[in-house]
Amino acid sequence: MISRNDPCWCGSQKKWKKCHFPIKSEDRSSEYKKKYGIILKTQEQIAKIRESSQVAAFILDKLCQAAQEGITTNELDRLARELHKKSKAIPAPLGYGHPPFPKSICTSLNEVICHGIPDDRPLQKGDIINIDVTSIVDGYYGDCSRMVMIGEVSEEKKRVVEVSYQCLMRSIEICCPGTKILEIGNLIESYAHQHGCSVVNQFVGHGVGLFFHEPPQIPHHYNHMNIEMIPGMVFTIEPMINAGMREAVIDPHDQWTARTKDGLPSAQWEHTIVITENGHEILTQIV
Repeated sequence: MISRNDPCWCGSQKKWKKCHFPIKSEDRSSEYKKKYGIILKTQEQIAKIRESSQVAAFILDKLCQAAQEGITTNELDRLARELHKKSKAIPAPLGYGHPPFPKSICTSLNEVICHGIPDDRPLQKGDIINIDVTSIVDGYYGDCSRMVMIGEVSEEKKRVVEVSYQCLMRSIEICCPGTKILEIGNLIESYAHQHGCSVVNQFVGHGVGLFFHEPPQIPHHYNHMNIEMIPGMVFTIEPMINAGMREAVIDPHDQWTARTKDGLPSAQWEHTIVITENGHEILTQIV
């Protein structure tokens, strides 16, 4: 029988205890918290995060249905507050950060990459808009976003919306125990480049669930995040894809709104997922 200090059976030249030695789940939880700050969620916590994620997905779906020509993003924000109240939920963005975010959702139009602040501008034919919802239910967080095209939009905008969606869904497909976080960004940037788009590298996905933003960061560009996914990890993937240059410029007045440097359109889709024993579950997919 192989002992802890024997060479591992896989041929890595490492000792078995440093390679394929079986580790109890509680040991992995302690290891990931100590090494990376990652909180592996219990089944009870995952159930609560699933609940909050379903509330966020429901509210997002209603907002996307309401996002039509003539409605203002402030009206969408008011609807979001009503829906949160009816769902006994709290909109996480409201009052978050420094300076405090002034609205309950993010609404990012056309060249706005993320963190767009709702205002009184009516949606117009040809617009694309990302609506980002994060809901807190009983202290647990669910986070998701979608794109909406208003009427007929340009081919360039259609392309960036579709590429961003494919980047999200294709990267989710590879998520399972043993996959390294860097593989998400590698896949996304490779796919985006193949379709003539760039990937924003100033913003990332993130752990979520017990807090709005937790470790680990989930880069969407080529990176060296050499952390293996294991069951209990809960995080967002939210690739921000630009039709032109990847750089974002932060609005100096509101200190939130991030726009493309060249004024070309940007698009983003987002889901919250959990790594399971056999793969993953999309928590913000309406069931």
